[in-house]
Amino acid sequence: MNRQKKIKQLLKAHAKKASAKLAPPSKNKYISKADRLKSDAESTPESSIAPEHEPIKLNN
Repeated sequence: MNRQKKIKQLLKAHAKKASAKLAPPSKNKYISKADRLKSDAESTPESSIAPEHEPIKLNN
């Protein structure tokens, strides 16, 4: 009985893994930070060079 249970458990695990491979991915593919910056630079070439904030001028 124990042998049959183990075989059934193994077959169930293999079937579960096979169906998981065929299922569509639930998460988006990981894109590294460097690749994200590169794609942003390609889409907006001048905005990445310009500073976001103006420097603060101090009166002496």
